[in-house]
Amino acid sequence: MEEDKTGKDRASEGASSTPSRGRSLPGGMRTAGRHLRRAGRSRVSRRLGMGLAVLTVTLVGVVAGVLIGARSQVDVGPFSAEMSITPAADGGTTFSIPPLGALQLDSHDGPAHLNVRLGALDQRRTEALIGDPAGIARASQTAVHDVTMGIARLGAQTIAVSVLSTLVLSALVFRNVRRVAWSGALALAITAGSLGTAALTLRPQSIEEPRYEGLLVNAPAIVGDARRIANDYTKYSEQLQRLIGNVGRIYTTVSTLPVYEPAEGTTRILHVSDLHLNPTAWQIIRTIVEQWDIDAVIDTGDITDWGSEPEASFVGSIGLLGVPYVYIRGNHDSPTTEAAIGGQRNSVVLDNTVANVAGLSIAGIGDPRFTPDKETSPAGSGQTKQATEQIQGVGQRLADTIRAAQEPVDIALVHDPASAGPLSGVTPLVLAGHTHQRAESMLGQVPDQQATRLLVQGSTGGAGLRGLEGEEPLPLAMSVLYFDQQKALQAYDDIQVGGTGQSQVALERHVIKPEVPEEPLNGSPSPTAPTPSPTPTR
Repeated sequence: MEEDKTGKDRASEGASSTPSRGRSLPGGMRTAGRHLRRAGRSRVSRRLGMGLAVLTVTLVGVVAGVLIGARSQVDVGPFSAEMSITPAADGGTTFSIPPLGALQLDSHDGPAHLNVRLGALDQRRTEALIGDPAGIARASQTAVHDVTMGIARLGAQTIAVSVLSTLVLSALVFRNVRRVAWSGALALAITAGSLGTAALTLRPQSIEEPRYEGLLVNAPAIVGDARRIANDYTKYSEQLQRLIGNVGRIYTTVSTLPVYEPAEGTTRILHVSDLHLNPTAWQIIRTIVEQWDIDAVIDTGDITDWGSEPEASFVGSIGLLGVPYVYIRGNHDSPTTEAAIGGQRNSVVLDNTVANVAGLSIAGIGDPRFTPDKETSPAGSGQTKQATEQIQGVGQRLADTIRAAQEPVDIALVHDPASAGPLSGVTPLVLAGHTHQRAESMLGQVPDQQATRLLVQGSTGGAGLRGLEGEEPLPLAMSVLYFDQQKALQAYDDIQVGGTGQSQVALERHVIKPEVPEEPLNGSPSPTAPTPSPTPTR
């Protein structure tokens, strides 16, 4: 019985052990499954991690490439402009015009922002433009093409540098050809896609709704004036050929003017003032210098508008005139402007100094103010007691310098005619500018002193672009002064060339007659005609 029981027990044990081995198979499969899932998750994680690493390296490479290579120099007419692209979420364009400020345009969507900075005038191209009457027209026609081609080159350069920068960086990081290739392809897609987005969302009409920052921020009305000025300047370029041709014919009208035959030994001086960056003025000045056989040019200031460093290249034409160029600083001219003129061949810069030029003793002093923009001018630059004292003070300083000179001074130069009063009796002739309007008067005579004549010049540059702001454009004005061998003024020719969009030329001769000045008031010198008040608006 025990054997049977034992056999049964064994049988039952065997039976019980067989199912136990069968149940262990699902457990092994579960373990293998867990390992497979872990391996799968690990591969996905590694791929995601590597993808993120490739993306990070690509973004760093693209940003570095944009910062390094997304900038170029572009020639736009006579100007040299710098263009650059920077990453930005909202796109747009910034057009910087130092020192005027910046113009913001909502020109396109992001993520690329275009920056255009107008730089210095190229002297070679400027001189070529000035010497060619049709040059301004051609420059205006090619300006859009120059900018368009510049942007296209900048875009291609940005893509190339960004991709190259990314390839180099990824090669250093991964050392794997496949990953480097993926980084390069991704960089190409990002940069090309960003620039493509900007191109597809381009809004040319945005130029009609600009936003100014800088000196123009408080003058929104200028937007309207700027449009009208641009339209008038188109007329200007169309009429320029006729205008210059007419200037060349001025000389033939001399025979019909009041009789005055310059004697042998006559000194001819050309008086100009307030060019205000008008390049056409140089061509006319050169014509007058050549046809009138001018011995020297006198400039009573405001050759520039803002006195900035880029404007300094405008004075490069002084050396081309071939005659001495005597200059005093105006209220729109900075020390930078004065230094640029002083570096020109044949230039003579006067600042409370006396020089002998073309046989004439000439004294001059610069304007004490620097007021390129009336909204940002320092205190004392307008019609205030402080400004009046400043202006009259420089006249007194120059008078003291003339009195201390070792020989009589034939001509005194001031920018603002309000400075002329203290010069009465110390010199026979005072030349000024500033007001953009011609005027002649006799200063009140000082007892026992010589009479003093004041000649105020108009704007030889037609007051620049501001000359277009009125109903009629300002003419370009200059005068030829005739001095005899005794250094006395005998006559002068007032020359007037039609302003923007006009081409008429007029010449009026004045023969000097003895003047009887009025008696001074309270024993102090004063002009017989109202003297223009010092104002920073000129």
